Amino acid sequence: MRVLIVDERPERLEALARALEAEGHDVVTAPRERTDLHACIREVAPDVVVIDVQVPDRDVLEDTRRIAREQPKPIVMFVDESDDESTRAAIEAGVAAYVVNGASPARVRSILAVAVARFREHQHLRSELARARSSLAERKLVDRAKGLLMERRGWSEDEAYRALRQMAMNRNMRLVEVARSVLEMVHLL
Repeated sequence: MRVLIVDERPERLEALARALEAEGHDVVTAPRERTDLHACIREVAPDVVVIDVQVPDRDVLEDTRRIAREQPKPIVMFVDESDDESTRAAIEAGVAAYVVNGASPARVRSILAVAVARFREHQHLRSELARARSSLAERKLVDRAKGLLMERRGWSEDEAYRALRQMAMNRNMRLVEVARSVLEMVHLL
């Protein structure tokens, strides 16, 4: 995996980089000065982002939240100190693994594996949720179109559905597209 490490402490960064390289990972380190992490991620295209900080501050959490939203990647955050609020904020910001006092080279391999697996599962659930929402929205459109045909034509629900389905087949369109057209036509009349 290509791993981007963000750490302002050179000794910790080097130890972490050596441990990851020993596991066969391609390691890239972000510049130590405060940098545009999003530009760095676009340029480096890492598979995983490792952030090592003493305490996650508001800027780090906002960067993490933006990465999760705009350039989703598994993010592992090693921290020296934490409290319940920081932990909750990091998880809400999209951190896949949040490890307190645990940046030891011996643990890095398993932590990265868990973070990547958790990230993939989370992404899978998000895509399933998006598909379910889309399907529900489409179903609502079809139901509204059916209801409109039932009201205007005096048809039963089955007759209205068959008419929509037949129109979709005749026009080589998806059922939801026909339903949308029916609803748009009603607004014109």
